[in-house]
Order: sequence, then structure tokens, then C-alpha cells
Amino acid sequence: MRLYTLIAILLLISSLTCATFAVDTTKSAPPNIVLILVDDLGYGDVGCYGATKVKTPNIDKLASEGRRFLDAHSASAVCSPSRYALLTGSYPFRKNMWGPLMNPDPLAIAPNQKTIASVLKQQGYVTSCFGKWHLGFGDKMNPDWNLDLKPGPLETGFDYYFGLPVVNSHPPFVWIENHRVLGLDGNDPLVYGGVPPTRQIREKMMKPAISGGKQAHDLYKDELVGTTLSERACAWMRSNKDKSFFLYFATPHIHHPFTPHPRFNGTSEAGVYGDFIHELDWMVGEVQRTLTELHLNDNTLIILTSDNGGMINLGGQEAVALGHRLNGDLLGFKFDAWEGGHRVPFIARWPGKIPSGSVSNQLICHVDLLASLAALSGATLTTADGPDSMDVLPAILGITDLPIREQLIISPQKKTHLAIRQNQWLYISAQGGGGFTGNKVGDHALGGPAALKYAGENNSDVKDGNFIKGAPAAQLYDLIADPRQQQNVIREHPEVAAKLQTLLSESQAKARTAP
Repeated sequence: MRLYTLIAILLLISSLTCATFAVDTTKSAPPNIVLILVDDLGYGDVGCYGATKVKTPNIDKLASEGRRFLDAHSASAVCSPSRYALLTGSYPFRKNMWGPLMNPDPLAIAPNQKTIASVLKQQGYVTSCFGKWHLGFGDKMNPDWNLDLKPGPLETGFDYYFGLPVVNSHPPFVWIENHRVLGLDGNDPLVYGGVPPTRQIREKMMKPAISGGKQAHDLYKDELVGTTLSERACAWMRSNKDKSFFLYFATPHIHHPFTPHPRFNGTSEAGVYGDFIHELDWMVGEVQRTLTELHLNDNTLIILTSDNGGMINLGGQEAVALGHRLNGDLLGFKFDAWEGGHRVPFIARWPGKIPSGSVSNQLICHVDLLASLAALSGATLTTADGPDSMDVLPAILGITDLPIREQLIISPQKKTHLAIRQNQWLYISAQGGGGFTGNKVGDHALGGPAALKYAGENNSDVKDGNFIKGAPAAQLYDLIADPRQQQNVIREHPEVAAKLQTLLSESQAKARTAP
């Protein structure tokens, strides 16, 4: 009991230190905040996390000047639910969100729901979102793309929005500025169905298609997406350099299709997948260079992370064949409850406030950013706000190495595989990863045991691309002893699995999991 008492006292001291810091920052100009959310960037996709077939000098520079986290997670292994959790501080299972939202879907965030943007806006920040939204538009299914698309980003706390509405693999392939599609032509409206004037192959893959609107489609050029977004985001920072600003830069990189600017073609040793990473790194460098130009480096917190793990789609399969490991030594891929689906790069840099070149083993999650950035800005949250968000600012700043978050719920693509992490234990409530299950190499939906075989991976439940006969119906892993998840130990520790299954059910029933 003495040990637990000592830990409680130390945690109290740590929390008081954090509270004092949050108050102190309000006495001077609050820091600018740049949150770079990369699409599908795996744990092994950048140099500072072990990549050798790609070069990421700008991202690596962030890590060398800041803090790199080794146990950071997205709340979901799927894009839209992950983004919902990041912005709202709420687990996506509360919205019954499991898969990606597509063009017919309404806005997932309630306009009165607190988000990082709305909290910072209330604290005097000017706020913007550039890039991939992927959280729906309007208040009902099938929004009219020729009218104002609202509610949308502006109704969730952003002063300005410019980007692509869904994802770079899904129609409509257009730019949206604030509430309107750019380049609309009343004589050639956007309509559901049919085949648009460009990108016919992708339109056949991703339904429902949106046709018409040739002028709007022509403004969106795949190979210029990275350049366009970087130029616009940096111009916005220049125009707001005298204010406290929050920039949410949600890159479509490195989601398929991989369409880097021609100057990046052939620059990596991981095929077009790696070339797209190189363009992403250039985009990060443009943000850094602009902050330097504006003399804002010392008063800007930059956070770079990914919405989920790397995906072994066609480009990913080519990269693996060339020796690149998307998710490093982690098991599984995007969509999975296995670690490769949701353990992601997470780098924070703030000169003079975050120890340079530091590394943290703290368990943190994207869902924690709402409470953490609220604390940084001096904002007060109610018990209805960010019900699953914990203030991990002391971990980001390197103030404490004491554990802040001990428990985490992770959503894969399939709700049957909802997982819970507590300390070193990860419990997955079904067999397999809970993601894609395509079993043929060359299949866009390659996943599960077949994907493990292709990547040269196995564990105690899977061998040569198949589940072993008699493999357990659920999974338990000790991530301290076995970070690669080679051994499902549920039969050796049934009491731990039972405890975690109960805790998972209780957490789902609660209105909030954060203290």
C-alpha cells in the first residue's frame, strides 16, 4: 500500500505542476499550434522510426528538435472514426462509427460538440483546416454538392477551410473552400451517379460516383494536391502571423492512389509508395520553413502524427516487396486491432519547452489532444466535453515520466474486434485483426492472415496465411514482453482476459472514461 500511496502523491504533484504551467502560459502570448495529421502513415514509414528505404529529413528534424513517442495510438484503425476521436476527444464507438464516411454521409460531429478547434477559438485563436476532411457535410444523407455544404468544418470551430471533402480515392474529386465547391457551373451541376469526365477507373471502384461538374473536377489535379495544400496552408500562416493561430493540416498523403508531383517520382527505394512519403516530407518542410521565415518557431507547438497504421494496398505491397516495412516490426496493418493498425508515429516540437531529441514510452492517444490543448490554452472543459480525453500535456512537454493514461479502447474496422489496452496488456475480443480479409496478393483488400504471410509475419494463431486449427477465439498480448505480438497468451492468463473483457464492457456503458 505504501508504494501505491507514493505513486498517488507523485501523480498529484505532477498534475499540480501541469496545472501551474497551463495557468502560466495564459500570462503571455499563447503558442501557435500546428497539428499535422498524416493519412495512413505507418509506424515504420519515417526515418526516425526506423525506415531505411525512404528519406524523411524534415520529419526527422522535428524529432531531433522535439519529442518522439513510441507508444502513441489512434483511437481507431480507420480514417473517419480516428479523425472524429482526435477532434472531439470522444471514442468513435460512442457514435457507432467503424468504417470510413463517404460522400452521401452527413457531418459526424454535432455543431454544438466541443472540438479542438472550437475550444481554441474560444481562447482567442484563429483556426483553420487544410486538406482531407472525411467527416461528412450537411445534416442529412446525400448533400447537394452544388449548394452550401453546411454544417461542415466551419460549424465545428474552424474559421477557414480549404481541402478535399472525402479522400483522394473517393469522389467528388473537387476542392472545397469554406462551404462551397470551387469551380461550380450552374449549367453542369455535380450529380450522384454516372461517370465523371476524369478518374473513371477510380470512380468504378468507389461508389457512389459523382458525375458532371467538369470545371470543378478540372481544378483538382492529383499530382498538384500536395503543392496546392502546402502553398495555401503556408499563405494562411503568413496572413495570420500576428495572431495566435491553430492550423490543422490533414494531408491526403500517403493514402492511395499514390500521385506525387513528378519531381518526386523515383526518388525513394520503396516505389511510388515511398515517393509519396518523400512529397509528404517536403510538405512538412514547407511548414517548418514558413515558421522560420515568420520568426515563429520558438512560439509554435508542432505535432505530427498519423490517423492510423500503414495499409498494405497495391502500393504498399510493392513497397513490402522492395524491403520496406510499413509498420516496422508491428503486427498487422490499417483496419486491424493488432498494433500495426493503430500504433502510429507521434512527434511534438516546441523549442525551449519540449526537450530536444527526447523519447517517451508514455501510452498516449489522439483522443487526448482535446484535453491537452485545452490545458495548454487555459481553457476549461465541462464533464460533457471530450469524455475520453485525458490531459497528457505533461508527457508531451517532458514534465513527467509517470504514467498518465493506463487504459485505452481501440476500434478496428469490425466492431466484433473492439480492443482494450491496460498497462502492458492488449485484449482483442475476437480472432484475427478485425480489418480487411482479402487473401490474394494484388487484392486491394489484402488483409488478415494472408497479409501477414505476404509481409513475412506469423504469430501463435497464424501460420502460412491461415489461422491455426484450434486457435483461441479471442486474444491477449503482453506488449512489454512481446511487442511484436508473436504469442497469444490468453490461455496462460485467462483471469487477465476476463478482467479486461469486463473492463471493456463497463467502459462502453459509461458516459465518460476520462477522470
